[in-house]
Amino acid sequence: MQQQFLSKRIEITIVLALLLSFSLSALSGGTPLQASAAIGSQSANGAITQASQTTGVPAELLKALAYMEGQFNNHQGRPSVDGGYGSMHLIKNRRGNTLDEAAMDIGVAVDKLKKDLATNIRGGAAVLRDEALQQSSSHTLPGNLADWYGVVATYSHAATRTSALQYADALYTVLNAGFSRQTESGETVTLAPQNVQPHTATAASAKIATTSSLPAGCKRDNKVDYAGAIDCIVPTSFDCTPPDSTYPGCTYESTDRPKVLPVNYVTIHDTEGGLQASLGVFQDVNSGVSIHYLVDTDGTIYQLLHDKDVAYHVGNYWYNQRSIGIEHIGYDATGYLWYNAAQYLSSAKLTAYLLKKYNIPLDHDHIVSHGTVPSPGLFTNHVDPGPYWLWTYYLKLIHEQGVPYPKGKKYDNVITLKPRTDQKPLGRNGTETSANFNFFYLHTGPNTHAPLVTALGINDMTDETNNVETNTSYYYINKVKDPVGTGDTFYEIWYGVSDHGGDNPPTPLADAHLAWLDVPPGGAIEGPGTPVTLNSATGADIAVTGKPMTGATTIGYAPSGAIFVSGYTYVEDGTTNLWYEINYNHRQAWVPASVVVPTSK
Repeated sequence: MQQQFLSKRIEITIVLALLLSFSLSALSGGTPLQASAAIGSQSANGAITQASQTTGVPAELLKALAYMEGQFNNHQGRPSVDGGYGSMHLIKNRRGNTLDEAAMDIGVAVDKLKKDLATNIRGGAAVLRDEALQQSSSHTLPGNLADWYGVVATYSHAATRTSALQYADALYTVLNAGFSRQTESGETVTLAPQNVQPHTATAASAKIATTSSLPAGCKRDNKVDYAGAIDCIVPTSFDCTPPDSTYPGCTYESTDRPKVLPVNYVTIHDTEGGLQASLGVFQDVNSGVSIHYLVDTDGTIYQLLHDKDVAYHVGNYWYNQRSIGIEHIGYDATGYLWYNAAQYLSSAKLTAYLLKKYNIPLDHDHIVSHGTVPSPGLFTNHVDPGPYWLWTYYLKLIHEQGVPYPKGKKYDNVITLKPRTDQKPLGRNGTETSANFNFFYLHTGPNTHAPLVTALGINDMTDETNNVETNTSYYYINKVKDPVGTGDTFYEIWYGVSDHGGDNPPTPLADAHLAWLDVPPGGAIEGPGTPVTLNSATGADIAVTGKPMTGATTIGYAPSGAIFVSGYTYVEDGTTNLWYEINYNHRQAWVPASVVVPTSK
């Protein structure tokens, strides 16, 4: 018995020695990482601490990267539009395969990397370590936080050096700003501002997955408006301006904006397809559509039309004449694919350039989505970029490029919808979900058990037609706490509902109704915008149009006394007629000043 006891003590001593040896050697940078998947806390903070100790990657860097890429959300294991998984965006695409690399490094199944946040963080740390050692001539890790700049550029797996450095710059912006963010499980992760100046020279040895080949019809030259964009500008034979041009057989109009027409908007789209297929559409003279810019999933920007020219891209000619269109490789409501950091960063930098160039305000009234542009007549318009586009995050990235937020009056009873995290939004019936939807829902009554407001017979709640887009302001008549006990607040608002799907023939004509907007705690702030009350001298319903033009087709009606929020006004071309833009539903709409009673504070 004593011999067995001594033998057991020896076994325990050996195990402890091996664990101590593993821990010490891991800190020095020389031990396989498989054991890291089996030890440590399953919390995000625990995983960050453990991964840092095991790999030698600074914990601050891991926090910043998990925040910038996925904001501590693993998206239920679903990939981004770039084939990246989890909050560390472990990729499996044409430019790299860090997903399988991480699985091999830490000895876990790929599926666990996709779905488990803590495992995903450890996997990302292992890849960062691999890339740091490969990049170092002495096969050692960077000595301090500033020296990880080049490794971060490599981790981006961008197709161009410009995009890779932009990615690294953004990561260090996060490091220096700091943050406090909740994970999808409700755990809080905090990063204090680091005040670190990146050692940018370390990017000289960064491995950038550049490709010498370009898509058909594209070239690298200096004949673009936006520096760094790849020139894919369509031939002049696509021009609809010459008198002998007929449609189809042309896709845009050459002009000289802003001399002949103002540029008031930047419009955000998604392509609903891959890069080459999307370029093929815009380079087809018979497609009938065009776009100024296209942003790939890795941040590469392609220019297809000069800024001064008019593209056919939003289904509303008045908005076409006054906007620059940016397409993004992605999907609005299918596949559950989310947009990744590299694409957001490049797009935000491009939009900031356009806002500065044309003096466009930084708000969602002027940086519109295709889904917020009204139809010009009695047909439906698109809803992209859809529920996966994070508007609060996107506008913040533009602001960080040196574009100020506009200053305006705040009015009583006006709210702007902003999800607390911009990554953990509302699910059906007011419940929260880790799925990356970014919509608020409308009910027929002030509680989560009341029926949802739907339009045109569509019951798909990922369809923007049925919902309210974020970063949009609304005037509320009443507000009540959800009696069901969710903690949500219900706001009663006027909302244009397309409820004529059962007509003969069916139309998307909208009628304004009172509806109840479901907002979770912290999901709305006091917002900008001027409340306007519609007033009809006869008491008849007031016509709402899709553009500020006398004689424009009516797209909906609102009763006298309805109150909406107006983001701005416009004087009709060639006249003194003043028009008010109103947030009619999830789209903008227009009413003449003659039917408006502005609200003063």
